[in-house]
Amino acid sequence: MKIGIIIKREYLTRVRKRSFIIITILGPILFAALMLAPALLMKYSENLNTKKSIVVLDETGWFSGKFENTDVNNFIYQNQELDSIKLMVKAGIYDAVLYIPSTTLNIPVNAKLYSDKQIPMTLSSHIKTMMKKEVEHQKLLASGIDPKIVKASTATINVSTIRFSDLEGGGEKTSYTEIEYILGMLLSLLIYFVIFFFGGQVMRGVIEEKTNRIIEVIVSSVKPFELMMGKIIGLALVGLTQFLLWIVLTGVLYGVFTGFSGQADMLSSGSIMTEQIGESITNSGNQELVKIVTDVMQSINFSAILLSFLLYFIGGYLLYASMFAAVGSAVDSETDSQQFTLPISIPLILGIICSTVIANNPDGGLALWLSMIPFTSPVSMMLRIPFGVPYWQIAVSLIILFTTFVIITWMAAKIYRTGILMYGKKISYKELWKWLKY
Repeated sequence: MKIGIIIKREYLTRVRKRSFIIITILGPILFAALMLAPALLMKYSENLNTKKSIVVLDETGWFSGKFENTDVNNFIYQNQELDSIKLMVKAGIYDAVLYIPSTTLNIPVNAKLYSDKQIPMTLSSHIKTMMKKEVEHQKLLASGIDPKIVKASTATINVSTIRFSDLEGGGEKTSYTEIEYILGMLLSLLIYFVIFFFGGQVMRGVIEEKTNRIIEVIVSSVKPFELMMGKIIGLALVGLTQFLLWIVLTGVLYGVFTGFSGQADMLSSGSIMTEQIGESITNSGNQELVKIVTDVMQSINFSAILLSFLLYFIGGYLLYASMFAAVGSAVDSETDSQQFTLPISIPLILGIICSTVIANNPDGGLALWLSMIPFTSPVSMMLRIPFGVPYWQIAVSLIILFTTFVIITWMAAKIYRTGILMYGKKISYKELWKWLKY
């Protein structure tokens, strides 16, 4: 009963804070801006870019008429002196001059691009690509090889990885490693940052109450263990509330920003676009693309992934929040907490460092052990689950995680009970060990 009162107090106190409201509003705005910024910047940069005129002075004659004009680049071929063209560039008549000097060798591979302003990377890359293409073309002709034959001989190889699935009564299952790796990495990083963000809030909350001496009044009517559990669970609910609000508000803001950015007509004509895309795919014979997308959606068990994410999110948060609460009760300021928070952080950081190894071999021994050790399992197991993990391993990992949470909470409560009433004393690991033995 008292734990419920504490949970209610912690939850209402946090969600009514101005900082909570500001972060809850600014978070979705930032997420929506990050989603829309690339498209908007590309759209407006195209409108702002003026077409550049580049004079080509080719002394070799290899590249006459070979540079293709684009929407932003216009190539002009001339045979004037280089110095006179440079003066025209400085006067603003032309934007740049591409000088390809004659060479004693048969193959011209050097060029100089003069401009009064900074040369865009896209222009430099376009010139390199066109010159490389023409040089390779001429080298093939000189060797008596038809470039068309070389181009026709190129082939795209697709290797599908298929696993014998024992999760759904046998059968075969196509695996898309890249997509599964990205999904697992995103979920594990999300758990990593959320644990430290809200775990840090637990620690700061304990330090604040301890510094203000509020804790002395509260402890007079509530057991320290009940107080710590109520604080951890209450802040967990605050985190879930903020997380859900971020998802909802981000979706709403994304739709609003999309409409105001001039893409509303495109969204309203979605059915027409869908039909056109369907006809395009059918006419071009690329129905295989639709099949691949469908196979990807069917190969990934999103329900199991989401359920596992929720359980590991809760278990990982509860485990680390209890340790952060113990640290907060043992120190008087965040500065003093650094020596204790670093050892707590190392296991999660280790899981992130080993993410590439886990993704390359999700069934290996290292991946298995890291997903079973409770201090690394919230990150490591979420990396493995998209690849397909036997349900018994997930069950064992969760049992170990929540059992460890209970044990760590019991140990943290002993530190919490003594530490919340200690002031003005630098605590060492030896002192913490004494508190655990009381």
